[in-house]
Amino acid sequence: MSEAVPVVFVVDDDISVRESLEELIIVEGWKAKIFDSAEAFLSHPREAVPSCLILDVNLPKLNGLDVQKLVAPDRIEMPIIFITGYGDVPTTVQAMKAGAVEFLTKPFSDEVLLAAIRDAIDRSSSAIDGEHEMQQLRDCYSSLSNREREVMALVTSGLMNKQIGGKLGISETTVKAHRGRVMRKMKVDSLADLVTLNAKLGLATS
Repeated sequence: MSEAVPVVFVVDDDISVRESLEELIIVEGWKAKIFDSAEAFLSHPREAVPSCLILDVNLPKLNGLDVQKLVAPDRIEMPIIFITGYGDVPTTVQAMKAGAVEFLTKPFSDEVLLAAIRDAIDRSSSAIDGEHEMQQLRDCYSSLSNREREVMALVTSGLMNKQIGGKLGISETTVKAHRGRVMRKMKVDSLADLVTLNAKLGLATS
């Protein structure tokens, strides 16, 4: 994972809240990116670094829950911490069900918020690492020829080389050669590892 400094986005229409949060974030060694509206935040380009979003529920026009609906499905690397001056149970439940990592009612202590930010950034780092691993895995799979993909599917379904040869109309020796190339290209040393990668890729076995 990149050693880039994590970014904490803040969206709040109260200037005093924005300024105090910005100071707190910077003192902790993170980058602060501050917005006074949902629209301003949504127009900001995505950043491929560990991050989190501190989001006021009660924003004009697009409120916090609206913003969450827009960004949460596609931004798992940016956990959301909601803050509000007057929270209620239904709103809290809706936000948490949609994936928010914390819901804080003002006034809250700096320590509580900082703990929530640290947890969110840890989650963000894990999500970025996981996506990087998946991209490497997809790249490996993309390097396979069509025949190698056929052999991989049959191997991971539990068939022996002779059975695979019979299904594909090729010799057992040829199957072994394809199988060896699949193992090298997928960077695994065992059938068990290949089966695991097959499942991670969401591929059906033949």
